Amino acid sequence: MMPCELKTRVGIIGSGNFSRALAKRLKNAGYEVVIGSRRPRNLSEVDNCLCNVTMTSLEDCVKQVSIVFLAIHFENYKDCLSNHEDLFTGKTVVDVSNRLKLPKHRSNAEYLSSLLPNANIVKAFNVISAYAMENEFAGGSQEVFIAGDDLAARERVCVIARDMGFVASDWGLLQSARRIESYPLKIFPGWKTPILFTVGVFVVWFLYIIFIYFVKKTAYRWDQIFVKVLNKPLCMTAMTVYACTYLPSSFASAFQLYHGTKHINFPGWLNRWLLTRKQLGLIAFVLVCIHVIMSVLIMSPTYLSSWFQSTTIVIPGNRTDDIKIPIKTWMVWKGEAACLVGILAFVCMCIIAISTLPSVTRTLNWREWRFVQSKLGHVVLFLSICHVVIMGAPGWAKGGLIKTLQSITFLSLIIPFFTLFFKVIFSFPCIDKYVQKIRRGWEASYSKCRAKCSQKHATFGKVYSKPLDQDNISEEDMMIGSREEHLSCACQDTSIV
Repeated sequence: MMPCELKTRVGIIGSGNFSRALAKRLKNAGYEVVIGSRRPRNLSEVDNCLCNVTMTSLEDCVKQVSIVFLAIHFENYKDCLSNHEDLFTGKTVVDVSNRLKLPKHRSNAEYLSSLLPNANIVKAFNVISAYAMENEFAGGSQEVFIAGDDLAARERVCVIARDMGFVASDWGLLQSARRIESYPLKIFPGWKTPILFTVGVFVVWFLYIIFIYFVKKTAYRWDQIFVKVLNKPLCMTAMTVYACTYLPSSFASAFQLYHGTKHINFPGWLNRWLLTRKQLGLIAFVLVCIHVIMSVLIMSPTYLSSWFQSTTIVIPGNRTDDIKIPIKTWMVWKGEAACLVGILAFVCMCIIAISTLPSVTRTLNWREWRFVQSKLGHVVLFLSICHVVIMGAPGWAKGGLIKTLQSITFLSLIIPFFTLFFKVIFSFPCIDKYVQKIRRGWEASYSKCRAKCSQKHATFGKVYSKPLDQDNISEEDMMIGSREEHLSCACQDTSIV
Protein backbone atom coordinates (compact mmCIF):
# COMPACT_ATOMS: atom_id res chain seq x y z
CA MET A 1 0.00 0.00 0.00
CA MET A 2 1.31 3.42 -0.93
CA PRO A 3 1.96 5.68 2.08
CA CYS A 4 -0.38 8.66 2.31
CA GLU A 5 1.08 11.89 0.99
CA LEU A 6 1.73 14.51 3.66
CA LYS A 7 -0.26 17.69 3.32
CA THR A 8 0.71 21.21 4.34
CA ARG A 9 3.16 21.51 7.19
CA VAL A 10 1.53 23.18 10.19
CA GLY A 11 2.98 24.46 13.42
CA ILE A 12 1.69 24.37 16.98
CA ILE A 13 2.96 26.71 19.68
CA GLY A 14 2.55 25.08 23.06
CA SER A 15 3.15 21.58 24.40
CA GLY A 16 0.22 21.07 26.79
CA ASN A 17 -2.57 18.49 26.65
CA PHE A 18 -4.55 20.26 23.95
CA SER A 19 -1.42 20.84 21.88
CA ARG A 20 -0.50 17.15 21.95
CA ALA A 21 -4.07 16.07 21.15
CA LEU A 22 -4.17 18.54 18.26
CA ALA A 23 -0.84 17.24 16.95
CA LYS A 24 -2.13 13.66 16.94
CA ARG A 25 -5.31 14.60 15.09
CA LEU A 26 -3.39 16.63 12.51
CA LYS A 27 -0.89 13.80 12.07
CA ASN A 28 -3.69 11.28 11.50
CA ALA A 29 -5.19 13.66 8.94
CA GLY A 30 -1.96 13.57 6.94
CA TYR A 31 -0.34 16.83 8.01
CA GLU A 32 3.29 17.27 8.96
CA VAL A 33 3.36 18.80 12.43
CA VAL A 34 6.02 20.93 14.07
CA ILE A 35 5.60 21.93 17.73
CA GLY A 36 7.28 25.07 19.01
CA SER A 37 8.07 25.40 22.69
CA ARG A 38 10.16 27.56 25.01
CA ARG A 39 11.73 24.35 26.32
CA PRO A 40 12.02 21.88 23.41
CA ARG A 41 12.35 18.23 24.34
CA ASN A 42 11.84 14.77 22.89
CA LEU A 43 8.08 14.26 22.61
CA SER A 44 8.40 10.47 22.48
CA GLU A 45 9.32 10.62 26.14
CA VAL A 46 5.94 12.23 26.86
CA ASP A 47 3.72 10.35 24.40
CA ASN A 48 4.70 7.44 22.14
CA CYS A 49 2.11 8.54 19.57
CA LEU A 50 4.13 11.73 18.94
CA CYS A 51 7.36 10.03 17.95
CA ASN A 52 7.08 11.41 14.38
CA VAL A 53 6.28 14.96 15.51
CA THR A 54 9.15 17.43 15.58
CA MET A 55 9.58 19.72 18.58
CA THR A 56 11.73 22.78 18.23
CA SER A 57 12.00 26.33 19.44
CA LEU A 58 9.21 28.84 18.91
CA GLU A 59 11.24 30.85 16.39
CA ASP A 60 12.22 27.84 14.32
CA CYS A 61 8.66 26.50 14.33
CA VAL A 62 7.16 29.72 12.98
CA LYS A 63 9.82 30.00 10.26
CA GLN A 64 9.04 26.51 8.91
CA VAL A 65 5.28 26.85 8.51
CA SER A 66 2.63 29.15 7.07
CA ILE A 67 -0.14 28.11 9.47
CA VAL A 68 0.44 28.27 13.23
CA PHE A 69 -1.92 26.99 15.93
CA LEU A 70 -1.48 29.03 19.10
CA ALA A 71 -2.26 26.58 21.92
CA ILE A 72 -1.27 28.61 24.97
CA HIS A 73 -3.30 30.52 27.56
CA PHE A 74 -4.18 34.03 26.44
CA GLU A 75 -2.61 35.46 29.61
CA ASN A 76 0.76 34.40 28.19
CA TYR A 77 0.26 35.92 24.74
CA LYS A 78 2.21 39.10 25.40
CA ASP A 79 5.17 37.46 27.15
CA CYS A 80 5.43 34.73 24.54
CA LEU A 81 4.88 36.73 21.35
CA SER A 82 5.93 40.32 22.01
CA ASN A 83 9.50 39.82 20.78
CA HIS A 84 8.53 37.78 17.72
CA GLU A 85 6.06 40.05 15.94
CA ASP A 86 8.01 40.09 12.66
CA LEU A 87 8.11 36.30 12.49
CA PHE A 88 4.33 36.14 12.08
CA THR A 89 4.06 38.57 9.17
CA GLY A 90 1.80 37.02 6.53
CA LYS A 91 1.25 33.89 8.63
CA THR A 92 -2.14 32.40 9.44
CA VAL A 93 -2.38 32.18 13.23
CA VAL A 94 -5.19 30.03 14.64
CA ASP A 95 -6.25 31.04 18.15
CA VAL A 96 -7.72 28.05 20.07
CA SER A 97 -7.85 29.69 23.50
CA ASN A 98 -10.79 30.05 25.85
CA ARG A 99 -11.38 32.26 28.85
CA LEU A 100 -12.99 31.88 32.26
CA LYS A 101 -15.42 34.79 31.93
CA LEU A 102 -17.53 36.12 29.10
CA PRO A 103 -15.66 38.67 26.98
CA LYS A 104 -16.94 42.20 27.55
CA HIS A 105 -15.00 44.44 25.19
CA ARG A 106 -12.86 42.24 22.96
CA SER A 107 -12.14 38.59 22.47
CA ASN A 108 -8.85 36.75 22.92
CA ALA A 109 -8.51 36.61 19.15
CA GLU A 110 -8.94 40.37 18.83
CA TYR A 111 -6.36 40.89 21.56
CA LEU A 112 -4.02 38.57 19.67
CA SER A 113 -4.64 40.57 16.50
CA SER A 114 -3.44 43.72 18.29
CA LEU A 115 -0.22 41.92 19.28
CA LEU A 116 0.34 40.50 15.78
CA PRO A 117 -1.08 43.16 13.43
CA ASN A 118 0.66 41.74 10.35
CA ALA A 119 -0.66 38.19 10.84
CA ASN A 120 -3.98 36.73 9.67
CA ILE A 121 -5.71 35.80 12.92
CA VAL A 122 -8.37 33.08 12.80
CA LYS A 123 -10.47 31.91 15.76
CA ALA A 124 -11.19 28.17 15.68
CA PHE A 125 -11.22 24.87 17.60
CA ASN A 126 -11.88 26.45 21.00
CA VAL A 127 -15.19 24.57 21.32
CA ILE A 128 -13.44 21.20 20.94
CA SER A 129 -11.99 19.69 24.11
CA ALA A 130 -8.64 17.92 24.25
CA TYR A 131 -10.44 14.62 24.84
CA ALA A 132 -12.74 15.08 21.84
CA MET A 133 -9.75 16.17 19.76
CA GLU A 134 -7.80 13.02 20.60
CA ASN A 135 -10.71 10.57 20.55
CA GLU A 136 -12.50 10.53 17.21
CA PHE A 137 -15.44 8.61 18.71
CA ALA A 138 -15.95 10.90 21.70
CA GLY A 139 -19.39 12.34 22.27
CA GLY A 140 -20.28 15.99 21.93
CA SER A 141 -20.47 18.36 19.04
CA GLN A 142 -18.08 17.90 16.12
CA GLU A 143 -18.73 21.40 14.78
CA VAL A 144 -15.84 23.86 14.66
CA PHE A 145 -16.72 27.57 14.64
CA ILE A 146 -14.31 29.63 12.53
CA ALA A 147 -13.97 33.42 12.35
CA GLY A 148 -11.37 35.72 10.82
CA ASP A 149 -11.04 38.91 8.81
CA ASP A 150 -9.06 37.27 5.99
CA LEU A 151 -11.26 35.10 3.78
CA ALA A 152 -8.40 33.01 2.39
CA ALA A 153 -7.12 32.27 5.89
CA ARG A 154 -10.59 31.20 7.01
CA GLU A 155 -10.89 28.90 4.02
CA ARG A 156 -7.55 27.25 4.81
CA VAL A 157 -8.61 26.60 8.39
CA CYS A 158 -11.97 25.24 7.19
CA VAL A 159 -10.15 22.77 4.95
CA ILE A 160 -7.96 21.65 7.85
CA ALA A 161 -11.01 21.19 10.09
CA ARG A 162 -12.73 19.03 7.47
CA ASP A 163 -9.58 16.98 6.92
CA MET A 164 -9.51 16.31 10.66
CA GLY A 165 -13.06 14.97 10.53
CA PHE A 166 -14.87 17.99 11.96
CA VAL A 167 -17.72 20.06 10.56
CA ALA A 168 -16.48 23.55 9.70
CA SER A 169 -18.85 26.46 10.35
CA ASP A 170 -17.76 29.84 9.00
CA TRP A 171 -18.89 32.64 11.32
CA GLY A 172 -17.44 35.49 9.28
CA LEU A 173 -15.28 38.33 10.58
CA LEU A 174 -13.03 38.20 13.64
CA GLN A 175 -15.49 40.15 15.77
CA SER A 176 -17.60 36.98 15.80
CA ALA A 177 -14.90 35.47 18.01
CA ARG A 178 -16.66 37.11 20.96
CA ARG A 179 -19.66 34.90 20.40
CA ILE A 180 -17.49 31.86 19.70
CA GLU A 181 -15.56 32.34 22.94
CA SER A 182 -18.81 32.84 24.85
CA TYR A 183 -20.22 29.56 23.57
CA PRO A 184 -18.25 27.15 25.85
CA LEU A 185 -19.03 29.29 28.91
CA LYS A 186 -22.78 29.04 28.61
CA ILE A 187 -24.70 26.19 30.24
CA PHE A 188 -27.74 25.26 28.16
CA PRO A 189 -28.31 28.73 26.70
CA GLY A 190 -31.96 29.37 26.01
CA TRP A 191 -33.18 26.82 28.56
CA LYS A 192 -33.20 28.89 31.76
CA THR A 193 -36.46 30.75 31.14
CA PRO A 194 -38.42 27.72 29.82
CA ILE A 195 -37.31 25.58 32.77
CA LEU A 196 -38.19 28.27 35.31
CA PHE A 197 -41.55 28.77 33.60
CA THR A 198 -42.24 25.04 33.70
CA VAL A 199 -41.29 24.80 37.38
CA GLY A 200 -43.56 27.75 38.17
CA VAL A 201 -46.51 26.20 36.33
CA PHE A 202 -45.93 22.83 38.02
CA VAL A 203 -45.83 24.42 41.49
CA VAL A 204 -49.11 26.25 40.86
CA TRP A 205 -50.90 23.10 39.68
CA PHE A 206 -49.38 20.96 42.45
CA LEU A 207 -50.45 23.36 45.20
CA TYR A 208 -53.95 23.58 43.73
CA ILE A 209 -54.26 19.78 43.66
CA ILE A 210 -53.05 19.57 47.26
CA PHE A 211 -55.73 22.08 48.23
CA ILE A 212 -58.50 20.30 46.29
CA TYR A 213 -57.75 16.72 47.30
CA PHE A 214 -56.14 17.08 50.73
CA VAL A 215 -57.29 20.38 52.28
CA LYS A 216 -60.79 21.01 50.95
CA LYS A 217 -61.61 17.33 51.10
CA THR A 218 -59.72 14.12 51.72
CA ALA A 219 -59.85 12.25 48.43
CA TYR A 220 -56.51 10.41 48.61
CA ARG A 221 -54.15 9.11 51.23
CA TRP A 222 -50.86 10.93 51.71
CA ASP A 223 -48.89 7.82 50.71
CA GLN A 224 -50.44 8.12 47.22
CA ILE A 225 -48.81 11.47 46.55
CA PHE A 226 -45.74 9.99 44.86
CA VAL A 227 -47.42 8.51 41.77
CA LYS A 228 -51.21 8.74 41.82
CA VAL A 229 -51.38 12.37 42.91
CA LEU A 230 -48.13 13.59 41.32
CA ASN A 231 -49.27 12.29 37.95
CA LYS A 232 -52.03 14.89 37.83
CA PRO A 233 -49.92 18.10 38.03
CA LEU A 234 -47.40 16.53 35.63
CA CYS A 235 -50.13 16.04 33.05
CA MET A 236 -51.58 19.51 33.62
CA THR A 237 -48.14 21.12 33.38
CA ALA A 238 -47.40 19.25 30.16
CA MET A 239 -50.68 20.49 28.66
CA THR A 240 -50.01 24.09 29.69
CA VAL A 241 -46.39 24.14 28.50
CA TYR A 242 -47.26 22.45 25.22
CA ALA A 243 -50.04 24.95 24.55
CA CYS A 244 -47.64 27.79 25.30
CA THR A 245 -45.36 26.39 22.58
CA TYR A 246 -47.89 27.29 19.89
CA LEU A 247 -49.67 30.25 21.45
CA PRO A 248 -47.03 32.92 20.57
CA SER A 249 -47.47 32.32 16.83
CA SER A 250 -51.06 33.57 17.16
CA PHE A 251 -49.87 36.66 19.04
CA ALA A 252 -47.32 37.28 16.27
CA SER A 253 -50.03 37.02 13.61
CA ALA A 254 -52.28 39.39 15.53
CA PHE A 255 -49.41 41.86 15.95
CA GLN A 256 -48.69 41.87 12.21
CA LEU A 257 -52.38 42.19 11.37
CA TYR A 258 -52.75 45.13 13.72
CA HIS A 259 -49.80 47.04 12.26
CA GLY A 260 -50.42 45.93 8.68
CA THR A 261 -46.75 45.24 8.07
CA LYS A 262 -44.01 42.78 8.97
CA HIS A 263 -41.32 45.49 9.10
CA ILE A 264 -41.81 46.29 12.78
CA ASN A 265 -40.05 44.32 15.47
CA PHE A 266 -42.09 42.25 17.87
CA PRO A 267 -42.14 43.36 21.51
CA GLY A 268 -39.25 42.02 23.55
CA TRP A 269 -41.40 39.61 25.56
CA LEU A 270 -42.97 38.16 22.41
CA ASN A 271 -39.64 37.82 20.64
CA ARG A 272 -38.13 35.97 23.61
CA TRP A 273 -41.22 33.76 23.78
CA LEU A 274 -40.93 32.85 20.11
CA LEU A 275 -37.26 31.93 20.56
CA THR A 276 -38.07 29.46 23.38
CA ARG A 277 -40.70 27.43 21.51
CA LYS A 278 -38.39 24.50 20.81
CA GLN A 279 -37.31 24.28 24.44
CA LEU A 280 -40.91 24.47 25.65
CA GLY A 281 -41.94 21.73 23.24
CA LEU A 282 -39.14 19.39 24.33
CA ILE A 283 -39.90 20.01 28.01
CA ALA A 284 -43.56 19.21 27.37
CA PHE A 285 -42.52 16.01 25.60
CA VAL A 286 -40.41 14.90 28.58
CA LEU A 287 -43.30 15.60 30.95
CA VAL A 288 -45.68 13.63 28.73
CA CYS A 289 -43.28 10.67 28.71
CA ILE A 290 -43.23 10.70 32.52
CA HIS A 291 -47.01 10.97 32.56
CA VAL A 292 -47.33 7.96 30.27
CA ILE A 293 -45.03 5.85 32.45
CA MET A 294 -46.89 6.78 35.62
CA SER A 295 -50.26 6.13 33.97
CA VAL A 296 -49.15 2.65 32.93
CA LEU A 297 -48.05 1.95 36.50
CA ILE A 298 -51.47 2.82 37.94
CA MET A 299 -53.54 1.30 35.12
CA SER A 300 -55.73 -0.85 37.32
CA PRO A 301 -59.32 -0.79 38.64
CA THR A 302 -58.00 0.07 42.08
CA TYR A 303 -56.57 3.40 40.90
CA LEU A 304 -58.90 4.15 37.97
CA SER A 305 -62.20 2.78 39.16
CA SER A 306 -64.29 5.01 36.88
CA TRP A 307 -62.62 3.43 33.83
CA PHE A 308 -63.93 -0.06 34.56
CA GLN A 309 -67.36 -1.67 34.83
CA SER A 310 -68.52 -2.54 38.32
CA THR A 311 -70.31 -5.73 39.25
CA THR A 312 -71.00 -7.54 42.48
CA ILE A 313 -70.77 -11.20 43.35
CA VAL A 314 -73.33 -12.16 45.97
CA ILE A 315 -72.80 -15.22 48.18
CA PRO A 316 -76.13 -16.08 49.78
CA GLY A 317 -75.95 -16.35 53.53
CA ASN A 318 -77.45 -19.26 55.44
CA ARG A 319 -77.43 -18.00 58.98
CA THR A 320 -75.81 -14.65 58.23
CA ASP A 321 -76.40 -11.84 55.78
CA ASP A 322 -75.46 -12.24 52.14
CA ILE A 323 -71.81 -11.60 51.36
CA LYS A 324 -71.36 -9.07 48.55
CA ILE A 325 -68.00 -8.88 46.76
CA PRO A 326 -67.64 -5.92 44.34
CA ILE A 327 -65.31 -6.51 41.39
CA LYS A 328 -64.26 -4.61 38.27
CA THR A 329 -64.44 -6.27 34.86
CA TRP A 330 -64.15 -4.68 31.42
CA MET A 331 -63.18 -1.10 30.64
CA VAL A 332 -66.07 1.27 30.02
CA TRP A 333 -66.14 3.63 27.05
CA LYS A 334 -64.37 6.33 29.07
CA GLY A 335 -61.30 4.20 29.67
CA GLU A 336 -61.18 2.83 26.12
CA ALA A 337 -61.58 6.24 24.49
CA ALA A 338 -59.12 7.99 26.83
CA CYS A 339 -56.47 5.34 26.16
CA LEU A 340 -56.96 5.46 22.38
CA VAL A 341 -56.81 9.25 22.10
CA GLY A 342 -53.89 9.43 24.54
CA ILE A 343 -51.90 6.84 22.58
CA LEU A 344 -52.50 8.66 19.29
CA ALA A 345 -51.42 11.98 20.83
CA PHE A 346 -48.28 10.42 22.32
CA VAL A 347 -47.26 8.73 19.05
CA CYS A 348 -47.72 11.97 17.10
CA MET A 349 -45.75 13.86 19.73
CA CYS A 350 -42.92 11.33 19.41
CA ILE A 351 -42.83 12.01 15.66
CA ILE A 352 -42.58 15.75 16.32
CA ALA A 353 -39.78 15.22 18.85
CA ILE A 354 -37.84 12.97 16.45
CA SER A 355 -38.12 15.58 13.70
CA THR A 356 -36.17 18.05 15.87
CA LEU A 357 -33.08 15.84 15.78
CA PRO A 358 -30.48 17.50 13.50
CA SER A 359 -29.94 14.28 11.53
CA VAL A 360 -33.67 14.08 10.79
CA THR A 361 -34.16 17.81 10.24
CA ARG A 362 -31.55 17.78 7.47
CA THR A 363 -33.61 15.22 5.52
CA LEU A 364 -36.76 17.37 5.55
CA ASN A 365 -37.49 20.30 3.30
CA TRP A 366 -39.09 23.42 4.70
CA ARG A 367 -42.63 22.39 3.79
CA GLU A 368 -42.26 18.95 5.39
CA TRP A 369 -40.67 20.35 8.54
CA ARG A 370 -43.38 22.98 8.89
CA PHE A 371 -46.10 20.36 8.41
CA VAL A 372 -44.69 18.22 11.22
CA GLN A 373 -43.97 21.07 13.62
CA SER A 374 -47.10 23.15 12.98
CA LYS A 375 -49.89 21.05 11.51
CA LEU A 376 -49.10 17.82 13.34
CA GLY A 377 -48.32 19.82 16.48
CA HIS A 378 -51.82 21.31 16.54
CA VAL A 379 -53.28 17.85 15.90
CA VAL A 380 -51.48 16.68 19.05
CA LEU A 381 -52.94 19.63 20.94
CA PHE A 382 -56.44 18.74 19.69
CA LEU A 383 -56.02 15.08 20.68
CA SER A 384 -54.73 16.12 24.09
CA ILE A 385 -57.79 18.29 24.65
CA CYS A 386 -60.02 15.37 23.62
CA HIS A 387 -58.14 13.10 26.03
CA VAL A 388 -58.82 15.43 28.95
CA VAL A 389 -62.44 16.09 27.91
CA ILE A 390 -63.17 12.36 27.80
CA MET A 391 -61.77 11.97 31.29
CA GLY A 392 -63.51 15.01 32.73
CA ALA A 393 -66.89 15.20 30.91
CA PRO A 394 -68.71 12.54 33.02
CA GLY A 395 -67.72 14.40 36.18
CA TRP A 396 -68.75 17.75 34.70
CA ALA A 397 -72.22 16.40 33.93
CA LYS A 398 -72.73 15.23 37.51
CA GLY A 399 -70.99 17.98 39.45
CA GLY A 400 -72.77 21.12 38.32
CA LEU A 401 -71.33 24.42 37.10
CA ILE A 402 -69.33 25.41 40.20
CA LYS A 403 -67.61 22.05 40.57
CA THR A 404 -66.93 21.96 36.85
CA LEU A 405 -65.21 25.34 36.92
CA GLN A 406 -63.10 24.19 39.89
CA SER A 407 -62.17 20.80 38.44
CA ILE A 408 -58.58 20.25 37.38
CA THR A 409 -59.65 18.84 34.02
CA PHE A 410 -61.56 22.01 33.13
CA LEU A 411 -58.87 24.41 34.38
CA SER A 412 -56.09 22.58 32.54
CA LEU A 413 -58.00 23.02 29.25
CA ILE A 414 -58.29 26.81 29.33
CA ILE A 415 -54.94 27.72 27.75
CA PRO A 416 -54.90 24.77 25.29
CA PHE A 417 -58.45 25.61 24.19
CA PHE A 418 -57.67 29.26 23.48
CA THR A 419 -54.46 28.27 21.70
CA LEU A 420 -56.39 25.97 19.38
CA PHE A 421 -59.22 28.49 19.03
CA PHE A 422 -56.85 31.26 17.90
CA LYS A 423 -55.20 28.85 15.45
CA VAL A 424 -58.59 28.05 13.91
CA ILE A 425 -59.45 31.75 13.65
CA PHE A 426 -56.18 32.61 11.90
CA SER A 427 -56.62 29.59 9.61
CA PHE A 428 -59.79 30.98 8.04
CA PRO A 429 -58.98 31.69 4.36
CA CYS A 430 -59.96 35.36 4.58
CA ILE A 431 -57.59 35.95 7.52
CA ASP A 432 -54.84 33.51 6.53
CA LYS A 433 -54.57 35.09 3.08
CA TYR A 434 -54.16 38.51 4.66
CA VAL A 435 -51.45 37.29 7.07
CA GLN A 436 -49.53 35.48 4.32
CA LYS A 437 -49.55 38.57 2.10
CA ILE A 438 -48.11 40.63 4.96
CA ARG A 439 -45.39 38.05 5.59
CA ARG A 440 -44.46 38.12 1.90
CA GLY A 441 -43.84 41.86 2.14
CA TRP A 442 -47.24 43.38 1.43
CA GLU A 443 -48.10 46.40 3.59
CA ALA A 444 -51.42 48.03 4.38
CA SER A 445 -52.42 51.30 2.71
CA TYR A 446 -51.21 54.57 4.23
CA SER A 447 -54.59 55.47 5.66
CA LYS A 448 -54.96 52.11 7.44
CA CYS A 449 -51.37 51.49 8.46
CA ARG A 450 -50.85 51.66 12.22
CA ALA A 451 -47.08 51.39 12.06
CA LYS A 452 -45.11 53.91 14.08
CA CYS A 453 -43.30 55.05 11.00
CA SER A 454 -46.52 56.00 9.18
CA GLN A 455 -45.83 59.75 9.47
CA LYS A 456 -42.12 59.54 8.62
CA HIS A 457 -40.12 59.14 5.48
CA ALA A 458 -38.54 55.71 5.26
CA THR A 459 -36.55 53.32 3.19
CA PHE A 460 -37.24 49.60 3.19
CA GLY A 461 -36.42 48.24 6.62
CA LYS A 462 -35.15 51.53 8.12
CA VAL A 463 -37.01 54.63 9.30
CA TYR A 464 -35.80 58.22 9.03
CA SER A 465 -37.23 61.27 10.76
CA LYS A 466 -36.77 63.60 7.78
CA PRO A 467 -36.72 63.42 3.99
CA LEU A 468 -33.65 61.80 2.54
CA ASP A 469 -31.36 62.61 -0.28
CA GLN A 470 -29.83 59.77 -2.26
CA ASP A 471 -26.31 61.01 -1.53
CA ASN A 472 -26.88 60.98 2.22
CA ILE A 473 -27.75 57.31 2.43
CA SER A 474 -24.85 55.20 3.66
CA GLU A 475 -23.73 52.03 1.92
CA GLU A 476 -24.96 50.01 4.89
CA ASP A 477 -28.43 51.52 4.57
CA MET A 478 -28.51 50.78 0.85
CA MET A 479 -27.81 47.11 1.60
CA ILE A 480 -30.78 46.85 3.96
CA GLY A 481 -33.40 46.93 1.27
CA SER A 482 -33.74 46.40 -2.43
CA ARG A 483 -36.00 49.32 -3.34
CA GLU A 484 -34.51 52.03 -5.47
CA GLU A 485 -37.21 54.57 -4.77
CA HIS A 486 -37.92 56.20 -1.43
CA LEU A 487 -41.30 55.85 0.16
CA SER A 488 -43.22 58.52 1.97
CA CYS A 489 -44.10 55.88 4.59
CA ALA A 490 -42.90 52.46 5.65
CA CYS A 491 -46.28 51.19 4.50
CA GLN A 492 -47.03 50.91 0.80
CA ASP A 493 -50.12 52.63 -0.56
CA THR A 494 -51.61 49.56 -2.12
CA SER A 495 -54.52 47.21 -1.56
CA ILE A 496 -55.22 43.52 -1.38
CA VAL A 497 -55.62 41.89 -4.74
